[in-house]
Amino acid sequence: MSAEELLERTVDEVPPGSLERQLGEGRPLRVKLGVDPTAPDIHLGHTLALRKLREFQDAGHVAVLIIGDWTARVGDPSGRSSTRPMLAADEIEANAATYQEQVARILDTERVELRRNGEWFAGMGLEDLFGLASRATVNQLLRRNDFGDRLEREEPISVLELLYPLMQAYDSVAVAADIELGGTDQLFNLMLGREIQEAFGQPAQTAITMPILPGTDGVMRMSKSTGNYIGVSEPPEDQFGKVMRLPDEALGEWYRLLAHDAPQPSGHPGEEKRRLGRLLVDRVHGDGAGEV
Repeated sequence: MSAEELLERTVDEVPPGSLERQLGEGRPLRVKLGVDPTAPDIHLGHTLALRKLREFQDAGHVAVLIIGDWTARVGDPSGRSSTRPMLAADEIEANAATYQEQVARILDTERVELRRNGEWFAGMGLEDLFGLASRATVNQLLRRNDFGDRLEREEPISVLELLYPLMQAYDSVAVAADIELGGTDQLFNLMLGREIQEAFGQPAQTAITMPILPGTDGVMRMSKSTGNYIGVSEPPEDQFGKVMRLPDEALGEWYRLLAHDAPQPSGHPGEEKRRLGRLLVDRVHGDGAGEV
């Protein structure tokens, strides 16, 4: 599969020429995606990156899925206006177990390199942590929009939060990632991963970002914290019902991001929602499940 084919759908940004150069090396590329088990459900917004990972997988590349059992303890500050509460280890472990089952609805798990970042962080001593922390500056980390905005509003930023981008970046070092996938809100973290890899003597990964899916309200980004999401493991009738309640004006974006390979909406909104609902339910529950 060519670079054009891999990038033609649901991609927001990728450095020009970088993927073409890597594909030209003629070897399977290591394509990384990290997910933090901060809640029990993976939702449809997550499936944009998971489906892109499946495309790379089907093209013969190595899908590296990192379940962030240690980054989840810190909490991703991306897009946050306040510090996340810390989760207990047993809660994270319970969520991680559900993630492995849910990603199997999208990925070929027999061909996934499944990792947990506790493999390298659990045994990291202070000397190693100091070495990692020395690779970035506070000025650099504060260039993140969310950190900068909070600093301007004189809202607290914990030292722990500053570690999160470094931890995600080090994940790329630990798995020797050639490519990292993420939403547009992850661009800072993905680009920092490039710098940290080079600091550890590795080639810099290609950062590929994907758009953010609006939630079922059609306005705010799909999020578990706001409740405007559809979980991939929800019963078919619940998923279908939520699609049917989408605002009409959200249909175009949902089709573009979730059903780009289907005819785009041109008929009555009610009928187009039914078509979309059937398609999405079939995709995660199997053919015919959408006839609810």
